[in-house]
Amino acid sequence: MAEPMIVLVHSPLVGPKTWWPVAERLRARGRSVVVPSLVDTVSSPPPRYLALADTVCSAAEGGPADAMTLVVHSGAGGLVPSIVDRTALPVDAVVFVDATLPYSGQSWMDTAPAELVESLRRSAGPDGFLPPWHEWFPPEAISELLPDPRIRAELCAEIPRVPWAYLEEIAPEVAGWQDRPCGYVRLSDGYDDVTAEAGRRRWPVVRHDGHHLSAVTGPEAVTHAILTLLDRL
Repeated sequence: MAEPMIVLVHSPLVGPKTWWPVAERLRARGRSVVVPSLVDTVSSPPPRYLALADTVCSAAEGGPADAMTLVVHSGAGGLVPSIVDRTALPVDAVVFVDATLPYSGQSWMDTAPAELVESLRRSAGPDGFLPPWHEWFPPEAISELLPDPRIRAELCAEIPRVPWAYLEEIAPEVAGWQDRPCGYVRLSDGYDDVTAEAGRRRWPVVRHDGHHLSAVTGPEAVTHAILTLLDRL
């Protein structure tokens, strides 16, 4: 029986190149991989969660397999219930990689630190769009995560401006998404609380001491962590 296709979903705040190095290594191991791009969809009219989920589903359903393993990074965690609900493919497992857990019935702002929300509120332009994600932080913070200037430029070039309204939108309430095996890959200490919650849910957890964008700078280790976790699901 063929292994399920792995669908690598990037945060709507960045772009698909955050997953490309891992996708390359998974394919080298003989796995079928799809990396949808959400860059254009995130600025679509509401309901955006459904539009983003449909973009993932369309890419996955056009792939080479008849089932999928969903692997989500960072803010893509909030999309999981909608993707599971709307795809025509069976989802055999869900892997969260340094990702938020679903917050159905709440908005992104409800889950974010108050000081970050207020800072973003002040930075929104007259058109209602926020600066690109890498401009939310001091330049040295991004340089520390992505020290190679060529790689940093390539990734930053595809980061979209996200509408403020997306952060205010309430995520759909979907029951049953967690009925399939779920697990967590922890990359950075900023996600320790979420990792602890995954443990409380009795999900398998794999820890890698890297940083939030280790899928770019250390893809071999992140690929190994994902495959190790999948072996435990």
